[in-house]
Amino acid sequence: MPRLIPAAERIKRARTLIQKARQHPLPADGNKYDLSYIAEVKDILRQARDLVKFIPDTPSATSEMKEEVKKIFEEIEFANREILH
Repeated sequence: MPRLIPAAERIKRARTLIQKARQHPLPADGNKYDLSYIAEVKDILRQARDLVKFIPDTPSATSEMKEEVKKIFEEIEFANREILH
């Protein structure tokens, strides 16, 4: 059975994944519209979203944690627009 990851650690890992998506290297030809590049970046951002998406639904989630999750969702959307558009 997998080990449970505390909410604070999930938030930290999600931010790390967002940064990883921003630093993901462009393809050799420099085309950021390469389908494999887009898929890799979207997958990294999906992983970040999946890490935190259930935190607000847990009974132990404080209002600060819920606010942090909301900020992370906004960061993910901003990173998506920033990187791919």
